[in-house]
Amino acid sequence: MRITELLREETIALNLQAESKSAVIDELVSVLDKSGNLQDAAEFKKAIHARESQSTTGIGEGIAIPHAKTTAVKSPAIAFGKSTAGVDYESLDGASAHLFFMIAATDGANQTHLEALSRLSSILMDADVRKELLDAATKEEVLEIINLHDKEEEEESVSEETSTSGGKVLAVTACPTGIAHTYMAADALKAKAKELGIDLKVETNGSGGAKNVLTSAEIDSAAAIIVAADTKVEMNRFKGKPVIEVPVAEAIRKPQELLDKALKKDAPLYSGGKSDSETEDEGAENKQRTGFYKHLMNGVSNMLPFVVGGGILIAISFLFGIQSANPDHAEYNEFAAMLNKIGGTNAFYLMVPVLAGFIAMSIADRPGFAPGMVGGLIAATGESGFLGGIIAGFLAGYVVIGIKRLTNNFPAALEGIKPVLIYPLLGIFITGFIMLQFLVEPLSAVNSGVQNWLDGLGTGNLVLLGLILGGMMAVDMGGPINKAAFTFGIAMIEGGNLAPHAAIMAGGMVPPLGLALATTLFKKKFNDNERKAGIAAYFMGASFITEGAIPFAAADPFRVIPSIVTGAAIAGALTMVFGIGLPAPHGGLFVFPVVEGNPFFYLLAVLIGSVITALMVGFLKKPVQ
Repeated sequence: MRITELLREETIALNLQAESKSAVIDELVSVLDKSGNLQDAAEFKKAIHARESQSTTGIGEGIAIPHAKTTAVKSPAIAFGKSTAGVDYESLDGASAHLFFMIAATDGANQTHLEALSRLSSILMDADVRKELLDAATKEEVLEIINLHDKEEEEESVSEETSTSGGKVLAVTACPTGIAHTYMAADALKAKAKELGIDLKVETNGSGGAKNVLTSAEIDSAAAIIVAADTKVEMNRFKGKPVIEVPVAEAIRKPQELLDKALKKDAPLYSGGKSDSETEDEGAENKQRTGFYKHLMNGVSNMLPFVVGGGILIAISFLFGIQSANPDHAEYNEFAAMLNKIGGTNAFYLMVPVLAGFIAMSIADRPGFAPGMVGGLIAATGESGFLGGIIAGFLAGYVVIGIKRLTNNFPAALEGIKPVLIYPLLGIFITGFIMLQFLVEPLSAVNSGVQNWLDGLGTGNLVLLGLILGGMMAVDMGGPINKAAFTFGIAMIEGGNLAPHAAIMAGGMVPPLGLALATTLFKKKFNDNERKAGIAAYFMGASFITEGAIPFAAADPFRVIPSIVTGAAIAGALTMVFGIGLPAPHGGLFVFPVVEGNPFFYLLAVLIGSVITALMVGFLKKPVQ
């Protein structure tokens, strides 16, 4: 893709009127908005300012490249603005900026777009190009200048190496968005290395992934490594080597100084990074909360594909009939049974173990994964649900951290067997022992106790019973409390009382439907992955798959769970008020036509509960930063 496919005449402003940094941003955002490239100009502007708060995009030499990658962008584009008088843009060299390129990248920008954007950053490192752009009098001239210098590069040219005797130096460049500064820093280092006769290879960690990745052999033979980054890069591979760590802007401003230091090995030897848990132990309380959330979200994000994929497969199987997966029923369909088996018996079965495994891995790195998976499997088979899985994940992670600390002073000869023998053996045993001896049985007792309590309630006060049953379906979304309510409803159907299970199904449908509605109405309260999961949650809620709410509840339990319990409880109570009875144990919307009573009132009860949940979530949750 040519850069001029993203930079067009309608996105060029040759005479900017702005006199301040903020005004420049406003003016260029307006240009992009008028050209139809933005979905939400206000959100895009927020993203631009958020990037500026990390480090200025005024790179010096009279250039500023404000940029953002966000869902607020409808289609990738570049806006160019020129100010003859110059604007104080807080540039790295303190000089006024005259040339402004605002890059708008979609959150899911494809590789060709990203490559074009990165080439623009590289082109602007050329002083001749900058002078030509300053002298350009028309929009057509600007496009001709860019087109003239826009040449496709092979990946090898990014790490253009010189065969000199100056010494081997490696570098890694990375910025938060991976669009502009990453490549400008790489080009600045390469240009100066070529001038000085230094053998250099640069790894770029851009939006399209890492390119020219440094090999183990290259790292072993390098004199030193320059890491110019404002975001996380893989560092432990540099253990024992001199490493110069600087912000990405330093490589743009002072490439010669960094290369000289690298050749002299004027840098500390990198000793390896700390684990997340060790960093949290030494941090303040608010840092610990951030770490907890990060570990939880690592589990949730990896669990999400199992919930979405499995849930939709189950919903599709219901299209063939509610009993289509039952070989003893007249509705049985072999293909539907296969869908149900893939989605329910397998994908859903892995959901809780995956949640626990990746939580533990976030805490203790790779050694935590196996103990976390095993602990999560014990939670799933012991019917302790996703809450049990979260407990298992954190338990396994911190157990492995403890084992690491206890084995710190082991002889060096045993270092090699720690990750393959000691960590998995002790981690799996200790995690499994605690889960089986102290957690699974109490949760099972809770399940039995709740079941007996429900049996004692009977059907004397139907509205209260509906309120309780509906709320129970949402408390743990597939865990022991949910299962107790569902089992009670099945028993009532067998006894000829159809009202309790109507409340149960309504209460089970509300959590995913309410949260799906919340992602639609309150988009700013959810990240991009959650908004996408919200689409799948519509299908799962409609099919009575309560587990569709689990990713949202796991990510923010203290706000989400009260919201879904309230909506589900009200829906359950309303089904009793409306006199609804349900003869089918499962099926969601697909079985509404067979209910006793008015099916539209049943739908109304579910909708009211879902709206209440959505409004509560929208009120309680904070906007995503």
